[in-house]
Amino acid sequence: MSVVPIDAGPASGPAIVTTAAGRAGMRGAAANRAVPTRTGPASTTAGARARRPGLATTAPFLRACQGDRPETTPVWFMRQAGRVLPEYRSLRERVAMLDSCRDPALITEITMQPIRRFRPDAAIFFSDIVVPLVAIGLDVDIVPGVGPVVAEPVRDGAGLAALRTLEPDDVPYVAEAVRSLLGELGGTPLIGFAGAPFTLASYLVEGGPSRNHLRTKALMYGEPKLWHDLLERLAVITTAFLRVQVDAGVDAIQLFDSWAGALSEADYRRYVAPHSAQVLSAFAGEVPRIHFGVTTGELLGAMGEAGADVVGVDWRVPLDEAARRVGLHRAVQGNLDPAAVFAPEDVLESKVREVLVRGTAAPGHVFNLGHGVLPESDPGVLARIVDLVHAG
Repeated sequence: MSVVPIDAGPASGPAIVTTAAGRAGMRGAAANRAVPTRTGPASTTAGARARRPGLATTAPFLRACQGDRPETTPVWFMRQAGRVLPEYRSLRERVAMLDSCRDPALITEITMQPIRRFRPDAAIFFSDIVVPLVAIGLDVDIVPGVGPVVAEPVRDGAGLAALRTLEPDDVPYVAEAVRSLLGELGGTPLIGFAGAPFTLASYLVEGGPSRNHLRTKALMYGEPKLWHDLLERLAVITTAFLRVQVDAGVDAIQLFDSWAGALSEADYRRYVAPHSAQVLSAFAGEVPRIHFGVTTGELLGAMGEAGADVVGVDWRVPLDEAARRVGLHRAVQGNLDPAAVFAPEDVLESKVREVLVRGTAAPGHVFNLGHGVLPESDPGVLARIVDLVHAG
């Protein structure tokens, strides 16, 4: 049985958590096939064959992710694919969010819209973190102004049993859209993404967004075996969803753990990190792996240790201090306050330059906001930020 030792902090000592890979081995070969883990050279994978030759050594974004210092700092925006663009809003007026995430033509168009507008150094695949959950048959809806809402929350063994493995045929539109985008993007890298097991678990257990994650933590503390079984299952699903994207040809992946900042470092290491590590380790040596969460200043070191090549940083920790916490052998991403987009031009320019200067403390730096673009943001200001970053 394989285990991942995760230091739970000085107060609690190390926690040894059985990983899904280890338990799958005891369940038989069929379970092992559900989580294809490839740690060899990228050239041996279908995804590597689909990727554009030479991009890893020429694209500033990919170079920075690998700890290099390209001539200009690369920049992209989380949630850059929508919300602020009038062409996106016009398109979405007649299409529900989840429907747009299952239409290869719409995925391609929405992903490309900010590339045409802002000329960032990477595109982020248009999707949503609940797409794989819907694809395996869960009743999840994205309610405007609320977020994901789960019709039947997962709080017991019966709920866990409903979480079957994701197969590539469950999400054929993902691979089709990736292939379409590779033909559109030219030399611009494409980032695939998924929600991390903890964040997905939080939505499933709570039934929707939560401010305090009470039900999530009650399950985590009160039924640790069920908790780890749940996160193991979600790690399998997340890995399978990312595998479809990587094999189709995305150039990097980002694991979003939006709600991990609700945890202490000790709890993160004990209850969450092994499962995120399982996902990230499946793509070691294939594509750069970015790990991002909000209000995770105290977790940055642990998030890096979970297996990221790049750790995303929100705006609450100066980037040079974040680089120290992450470890000076990893790149960082971030971390302009999204509200700075509304500042006077001279203030915005000063803040952009401060992030750039502090980012030099890390071996590689990908400029980004510290969270997603706010809906009220001016697209012209975002384009200005790109110009400022590229000008240094």
